[in-house]
Amino acid sequence: MKAPTLLRGFNFLYFALLAMFIPFLPVYLDDQGLNPAQIGFIMGTGGFVTIIAQPLWGMISDRTKTIRKVLLVLLLCSAISGYLLYDSTSYVLLILYAMLLYFFLMPIDPLTESLNFRIAEASGISYGSIRTYGALGYGVIALLTGYVMSYFGAHSLALLFAGIGVLGFLISWFMPDAPVTGKPVTLSSLKQFLSNKETLLFLLLVFISSVPARMNDTFLGVYIRELGGSPQLVGQSFFLAASSEIAVFALSFWWLRKGKELMIITLAGAFYFIRFFLSAWITDPHLLAYLQILQLLTFPIFYSAAIQYLYSIVPEEWRATGQTVLALLFFGVSGIIASYAGGALYEAFGGQTLYLSMSVMSFLGMGFGLILHRLYGRKSSKIGSSV
Repeated sequence: MKAPTLLRGFNFLYFALLAMFIPFLPVYLDDQGLNPAQIGFIMGTGGFVTIIAQPLWGMISDRTKTIRKVLLVLLLCSAISGYLLYDSTSYVLLILYAMLLYFFLMPIDPLTESLNFRIAEASGISYGSIRTYGALGYGVIALLTGYVMSYFGAHSLALLFAGIGVLGFLISWFMPDAPVTGKPVTLSSLKQFLSNKETLLFLLLVFISSVPARMNDTFLGVYIRELGGSPQLVGQSFFLAASSEIAVFALSFWWLRKGKELMIITLAGAFYFIRFFLSAWITDPHLLAYLQILQLLTFPIFYSAAIQYLYSIVPEEWRATGQTVLALLFFGVSGIIASYAGGALYEAFGGQTLYLSMSVMSFLGMGFGLILHRLYGRKSSKIGSSV
């Protein structure tokens, strides 16, 4: 079987695991009787674990020049940790198993995105034609998880998570590894990458824009439940969000233009602002779920453009680590702020104030994106080719 076909199947299954973890962990914790502050504590602490885990596994991948073997280890450990997490009720055990799952599952994301980009380049196909299947897996399993949780109980997620994890492990066993660069990995190249002003400003933009996005990922399900929605509706909302990404990723070869990434990111920031501002004033949980279709104008556009821009400025031999830095900001550092601050805001002032705060942060990200576009949008970075 061809590498892109296997990789598409792997994307479907890995993002299926993310669909059970990112949106439904807060719902599961809420089902176990935890309040928003406790949920925010677990999610925020998971962000600290992610900060350690993603660079660690990214460096291991770069140093050993293999992605596939690292993925095998992470998937197996994730399947076990996920089963234990969704089979637990004790607050202490929930914290322990959630941290283990953050340590093993979240580092798979940047490695998978790096694998997607490299295999796409080597096969002469678009990145989006592979990543589309990740959005499909996220959407389908998010929908399925909501129904499974409602009809079979929250603990039924344990077997579902473990089963999908094992299937992902089997597919990754047969996948070829990513093409590796012939350039040696050096600390000086990483130092040059991280000390570049354009790179640092770009990473700051990613951070500013990702905090409100991560707040939405963390507390949307809890907010829908508070407004009277069911677990099925939570699943439907994330299904709408993820399924809306499919066409955007599939058509990325058409709309994602080199040299236009910063403007594209800025436009995504504008739609993030509109999405969260509207969410603050909605009181019908069904309408809030339907609003998630605006995902098609936010995350897939933002993240695809960010990856392409990153790959234009990162040294070739540090691509996996560079991808890890991007994911670290989007899912790790920003996740800490989003979970701790978001949980505190939610507990003290409610969901409406939380979403209004998110809209303000998205507006700031849009403004900063415009500034960077004026500074760097009309020139091509030479960092990757000069190192």
